[in-house]
Amino acid sequence: MIRSTLLALTCLATAPAFAGDTVVLRERLTIEGAQVTLGDLFEGAGEAADTVIARAPAPGQRTSLNVEYIRRLAAENDLDWANASGMRRVTITRASRVITGDVLSDILEGELFMNEGVRHEVRLANTAFSVHAPVDSFGGLEVLSVNFDPRSNMLAAEVRPYDGAETVRITGRAYQTMEVPVLGRLVSAGEEITSHDIDWISLRADRVRPDAVLDPEAIIGRESRRALRAGEPLRSYDLQMPIVISRGETVTLVFDAPGIQLTVRARALEDVADGEVARFVNLQSNRTIEALADGAGRARVGSSAPASF
Repeated sequence: MIRSTLLALTCLATAPAFAGDTVVLRERLTIEGAQVTLGDLFEGAGEAADTVIARAPAPGQRTSLNVEYIRRLAAENDLDWANASGMRRVTITRASRVITGDVLSDILEGELFMNEGVRHEVRLANTAFSVHAPVDSFGGLEVLSVNFDPRSNMLAAEVRPYDGAETVRITGRAYQTMEVPVLGRLVSAGEEITSHDIDWISLRADRVRPDAVLDPEAIIGRESRRALRAGEPLRSYDLQMPIVISRGETVTLVFDAPGIQLTVRARALEDVADGEVARFVNLQSNRTIEALADGAGRARVGSSAPASF
């Protein structure tokens, strides 16, 4: 009897453990919280889903767990994972809200506008700047302080990426900008520019040429002297008043003096806009004279012209 009882106990001790519920590893191992649970790893984890097995990596980072460690913890919670694919390590990624350098630059530009009253373009010293915030974190990036030297354009700021995050020191440069009128499309040579062709871009003030046209009224109604590309600042040389007399055109040339007015026929030696001075050839005397375009087909000579103009 005693022998039979010992044999039965021995068989129980050497028998395989009772198999738990079969589970399958999730295809997408991306988590959001600060801890890794069995439910993050396995589908069908049931009541064991909330069992914590490891700390999560930092937001936006990855961590790897040993397969045997996972299988042991799963078995302790009555879960059976066969690991049919023969994995050696399980890699987990923690999701995040990414705060990029572009976002930070925009926020600092807003702060500078509030402080300085003018707009600036911010260039961070760390061009690859980015911060990964937890998905469940509260609040956006907060600017704690800004120090700006307009003489050197040097900028330094203290920011907190999200509630509870450590303070980050940011350095860079800020350049004052200005709004400049440009063309919104390609304009061919000799084409008249309308208000619908005007667009605006923001440029660093130190990169705007001294001869750039900044008043849109000095652009609208003008003709282009050459083909002009879209999105580029215009110079006064690029524009002219609409041509009213074309080169080679025969016009009426008028000479006005007190009590006398003479008219002759003349040929234009160059294109000329209304109100501009150009060279004309008097078809009677064959003399070249400068005259002021006075509308289509008409030019006027001042009282200083010789009598034989």
